[in-house]
Amino acid sequence: MPELLLELFSEEIPARMQARAAEDLARSIAAALGPLAPADMQSFYGPRRIAIACSVRAGVEASRSSERGPRRNAPEQALAGFLRKHGAAREQLREEGDFWVLDKLIPGTDAADLIARQMPDVLRRFPWPKSMRWGGTSSFAWVRPLRRIVCLLDGAVVPFDLRDGDDDGHGLAAGDLTEGHRFLAPGAFAVRSAAHWLEELRARFVLADPAERRAMIEAGLHGQSGASGMTLVEDAGLLDEVAGLVEWPVVMLGRIDAAYMDLPPEVMQVSMRVNQRYFALRDADGEVAPWFAFVANIEARDGGAAIVAGNERVLRARFADARHFWDLDRAQTLESRVPALDSVVFEARLGSQGDRVRRLMQVAGIIAGEVGADADHAERAARLAKADLVTGMVGEFPELQGVMGRYYALHDGEDAPVADAVRDHYAPKGPADSVPAAPISIAVALADKIDMLAAFFAIGEKPSGSGDPFALRRAALGVIRIIRERGLRLNLGPLIADHLFRNRWGSVGPEICDFIVERLRVQMRAEGARHDVLAAVAGFAAPAYDLALLLARTDAVAAMLQTDDGANLLAGYRRAANILRIEERRDGPHDGPIATALLEQPEESRLAFKLDLIEPDVAQLIAEENFPGAMEFLASLRHALDAFFDAVTVNDARPEMRRNRLRLLARVRAAMHLAADFSKIEG
Repeated sequence: MPELLLELFSEEIPARMQARAAEDLARSIAAALGPLAPADMQSFYGPRRIAIACSVRAGVEASRSSERGPRRNAPEQALAGFLRKHGAAREQLREEGDFWVLDKLIPGTDAADLIARQMPDVLRRFPWPKSMRWGGTSSFAWVRPLRRIVCLLDGAVVPFDLRDGDDDGHGLAAGDLTEGHRFLAPGAFAVRSAAHWLEELRARFVLADPAERRAMIEAGLHGQSGASGMTLVEDAGLLDEVAGLVEWPVVMLGRIDAAYMDLPPEVMQVSMRVNQRYFALRDADGEVAPWFAFVANIEARDGGAAIVAGNERVLRARFADARHFWDLDRAQTLESRVPALDSVVFEARLGSQGDRVRRLMQVAGIIAGEVGADADHAERAARLAKADLVTGMVGEFPELQGVMGRYYALHDGEDAPVADAVRDHYAPKGPADSVPAAPISIAVALADKIDMLAAFFAIGEKPSGSGDPFALRRAALGVIRIIRERGLRLNLGPLIADHLFRNRWGSVGPEICDFIVERLRVQMRAEGARHDVLAAVAGFAAPAYDLALLLARTDAVAAMLQTDDGANLLAGYRRAANILRIEERRDGPHDGPIATALLEQPEESRLAFKLDLIEPDVAQLIAEENFPGAMEFLASLRHALDAFFDAVTVNDARPEMRRNRLRLLARVRAAMHLAADFSKIEG
């Protein structure tokens, strides 16, 4: 199959847009060239180009098709519209039953013609998040000025341009010329194929493969730091971004001025990352090293001495700014900043950050008593939790909120657990983030997330579909992770209801709790756990919504289902439930008392006796939260139920016998529903 190479060469593309653009290009090409069955698609992207290489059919063979048109007695206007749509004449129609039919000959076309016809539309409709126009009067837009288009089919140029009527499309037309590195190999050169394109770009200091660039940078960072006895502070996001900023990566090390080594490590790292895309390093003891790593886009003749010196000079200026904020912020206590939060809007309908702090103090004090924390300390931490939002450092680097609050709290002489809670109350921020461990930190972190959920649910701002502008799913997952990983017993239902009541927010408590339970189910599904079992026991969560209790019940049911007795009992339950579902539509429900005198077969008598024996114990054990014990009693029902189905005809011809046996099955269902709604178990 012929090889298609398409490269779009432009001014520098923002790193964050490159990967998505390459995906969009591949998807657009696959759709536009569908008749050519594109295969073996390869995507390439970098600072100044996105490209695809794939194999396509040599052409599309001629074919015939039939299109059914209007009825023969349809109005003349309908027939005229059909002919106009297909560019046909009336003489081309034939009658088939009550309809007009048009037989069409679809001429064949070779791949080059189809590509040339489709490409201008693909490029004009390309879905950049942001695009621009440049020079002249053309309406064609691209993320940055587009300079060249390479389009080759088996080495031959596929001729097309971006003209559209009077619009000259910036004079852009497909060719075989591209460019290498802007500084190390300026100027255009011709390419013949994808392999030749990659080879010639490499010779001109451009690595077109993003994975290769990233791997080269990562190896260079570890190699340079390791050779100097240091370790790299891993930062996958920064690595991805830098890989999109350079075409020919060269890793270098710079030295940090000793005058700034007393800045908090987080300040240094964030300043280097955000402002300069530098990587932080640690020494052999795990402390901040007086060095930083960065990636240049050029091989310098002096070995990089001037580049390193320039970057060191820039970093000194950045750290001088950080030093200014650090010193200025510490001149004022966090406590003195709290009143300023009344002027910072949290959400227009929910008041200020000051209002939020007062809510956090309320709920943190309540939670403290549930998690073994000092209530006064929890309320103090909640009061100071948001104060660093009005500091200069957090204004410059929002990523440091909480982190700076801890440093400033310690500087002010606050108790260490209070300061730690100021830092930790945002945690966990994501799946890789650890959850708070100290009781005070746990209390304030839970308060922060519960208030977020209560506040936004109260004003109707609930997540929908993929939309979650206030990160409420993350807040719910934070609550779940803290409770699960710290083994907490916490009745979320009353706690959330009380918080809503105190703030006059209505009664969306059950909805919030159900949302949290659903997030728990999603999390368990992602973990490969029995999320269906959680769904089966979720109905028992209200009104307390004790997640630890819910998980304990889930684990016990899941463990029972792993046993032979449990699996067979589930099969028997399903058989009973199916029979009841059918029969209850006829004359149900069948949930009355069982007539002992009508138990004529030993198997039904044994099942009734077994139910009498285990039901009180199952109920008692569940009340005592001994779920494994309750499951053991339920599993013992398996043999009696199996024997019943083997020997007893439920739908007996005698109505009274049928009703009694259906009631017996209904009692089996009810006994099992003491533990879980087994109808929701999958498989």
